[in-house]
Amino acid sequence: MKTYTSKFGSTLMLFLTFLFGGILVFMIYQDEPLKAILSTGGILMLIYLFILYLNFSTLYTITDTGILIVKCSFLYHQRFDIHKIKSVAKTNTLMSSPAPSLDRLELTYGKYNTIVISPKNKIAFVSQLVKINPNIENKIVT
Repeated sequence: MKTYTSKFGSTLMLFLTFLFGGILVFMIYQDEPLKAILSTGGILMLIYLFILYLNFSTLYTITDTGILIVKCSFLYHQRFDIHKIKSVAKTNTLMSSPAPSLDRLELTYGKYNTIVISPKNKIAFVSQLVKINPNIENKIVT
């Protein structure tokens, strides 16, 4: 069994830093009451910390029995039969998925199903998938 961590979503975190910081700066500029600024800041900090937690809690595990387990905190936990995966390709889609980074892989499985993930070590991850199922069409450059 091998577990791969997700690539850190630095683009998203940078965007949120500027967005949330901008909101607070705007509130200060508008001379909002201190209580409102602190309340908003507290709520934004909780959201920021939760998204940061999701970045570090997203894992992709390949079992010895040919199962891919995708887990993102308590929000997402799914198992996929590696023998049903048809292809692996790079993607930058913004589709909601258990992939914190925008440097993503799209796995096609079953008849029309896909899942988007972002393992930190994509080459080793795909190599292990192909080792288990040599019929996977590998569309990433290795």
